[in-house]
Amino acid sequence: MRRIASKDWYQVKRLGADVTYICEPFIQEFYRCNIWHVRGRDRDMLVDSGMGVVSLREWVPLVTERPLTAVASHTHFDHIGCHHEFECRCVHAAEADLLAHPTRRNTLADPYVADEIFDALPPEPYVSTSYAVKAAPATRLLEDGDHIDLGDRTFEVIHTPGHSPGGIALWEEKTGVLFSGDILYDGPLIEDTYHANADDYLASMERLLRIPARIVHGGHFPSFSGERYHALIKDWLAEKEKTI
Repeated sequence: MRRIASKDWYQVKRLGADVTYICEPFIQEFYRCNIWHVRGRDRDMLVDSGMGVVSLREWVPLVTERPLTAVASHTHFDHIGCHHEFECRCVHAAEADLLAHPTRRNTLADPYVADEIFDALPPEPYVSTSYAVKAAPATRLLEDGDHIDLGDRTFEVIHTPGHSPGGIALWEEKTGVLFSGDILYDGPLIEDTYHANADDYLASMERLLRIPARIVHGGHFPSFSGERYHALIKDWLAEKEKTI
């Protein structure tokens, strides 16, 4: 399989509301984490950081222009690979130990990371069988109801366990922007990881249904409207009711 130069590994697209989408386009869509950069008056926020196979700080200058807070929506390998590159690192308290002591198993690199998840490989010396996330102990532990303040923008932490115990969404009420992580996106959801919990997933979805989101930026797949957001949740809940 061909390899991609570091300078070509990331794709960057500026969206509205000072939000920039960063991704690793050579990872297949199902495994490709959405990395979100949010510009604030006093500091910026990074929501998730990709696989870490190529340095974000070195190859995406946007993330080094101003003080930045790197937030982990949760601690699976595809979301925290470059967190060690940033001084300010936030994660929900329930997954702080995973961010500080990642292994191939507890980050789900085992069994998911293999050459087959790529359309083209990262530059040498990357090898899928020895891929591992680097430790990145949190500098701030998040709890439900906390806020991340960027000066002129404030995001509320919504604890959304289910996909993983420390999953969070980030909600900006004044703009209706929601970063939903992996609890909800417009694609096949993963509800059977080793630390997923069906009852928590249900409670999180019921809570999210009450949030009047206008635009949703998920952990995977394209962003979507508030109308689509509520339809996805209602459809998911209806499917669960059929199994009860």
